[in-house]
Amino acid sequence: MVQSRRAHNADDTRNESADRKPSVAVENLSLTYSDGTEAVKGISLSIPKGEFFGFLGPNGAGKTTTIKMLATLLEPTDGTVRINGYDATSERTAVRGTIGYMAQETSVDEELTAKENLRFACEAYGVARAQREGRIDELLDLVDLADVSDTPAEQFSGGMKKRLDAATALVHDPELVFLDEPTTGLDPKARNRLWAYFERINENGTTIFLTTQYLEEADQLCDRLAVIRDGTLVEDGSPDELKRRVGGARLEIDVDGGPAAVTEATDIARNSALFEPDVAVDTTEDGLRVTTQFASDHGTELLVALRDAGISVSGFDIEEASLDDVFLAIADDQADNLEQPGEGSA
Repeated sequence: MVQSRRAHNADDTRNESADRKPSVAVENLSLTYSDGTEAVKGISLSIPKGEFFGFLGPNGAGKTTTIKMLATLLEPTDGTVRINGYDATSERTAVRGTIGYMAQETSVDEELTAKENLRFACEAYGVARAQREGRIDELLDLVDLADVSDTPAEQFSGGMKKRLDAATALVHDPELVFLDEPTTGLDPKARNRLWAYFERINENGTTIFLTTQYLEEADQLCDRLAVIRDGTLVEDGSPDELKRRVGGARLEIDVDGGPAAVTEATDIARNSALFEPDVAVDTTEDGLRVTTQFASDHGTELLVALRDAGISVSGFDIEEASLDDVFLAIADDQADNLEQPGEGSA
């Protein structure tokens, strides 16, 4: 269900992004620390309203520094940032009234109850008094803490604190929510609960800017991803686009008949017109591996060609490229050489 929602939203993003005002508009954003360290180097990006946007990269790449500048917690050395139409440097108060920010570490007051934490957040964000109790009850119910609303947060598990932290960031119904690795350290059940909530508010129009260590979640939930390395953006596109740039899927075929059959099958695949121009064919111990964007489209046709040549196929599997493959390419400093949109594909 989550994956189909992301696929549907990706189509909407492509078709409608030009008609939507940006929630985030960044030009040449840079930050250099006093010791001369360049943490962020000239980032430019635009995130349309309502997008579920993922910001990924290795540890130390500049993700948290960037998100703090966008949330007005750090001042850039250079560049411009507009959040929901406001300048993040000269109109910080206005920006903060339209965003929610959930940091890596929870910021709940453990001496206060869940309800008291939310009341404090309502006061801090200026939620109208007449709306506070209703909003608090709504959020406690949404994050499954209504039954423990009068319990001090110090008695909560890590997952419960994370969910309470999410609720405090959302009391004022912000247009844009920054989530900096919000589910790190949670067990799968707590993580899924939190993701279901973020998915729900995104479907209702809230823009989400996410950093996460869980690539499978980014793949399923995000409409678009940007990848940062050493303070610089190196990739930008939908999850499927990024995976295609790595080289597509891998088609693994095992054949009977020993080395001679393997060699013949490999030659057939290499000489086939099915996968041109991007095919890469390698010999394995029991058969061959074909890496191509068109593995899913033409894999069956290759099996027919092998059968027609009298080669017996004993195993067949298609493994789609993953975001892990994208990250491996980045870690190997190959991101600049990844295939770009339009090269070798329709």
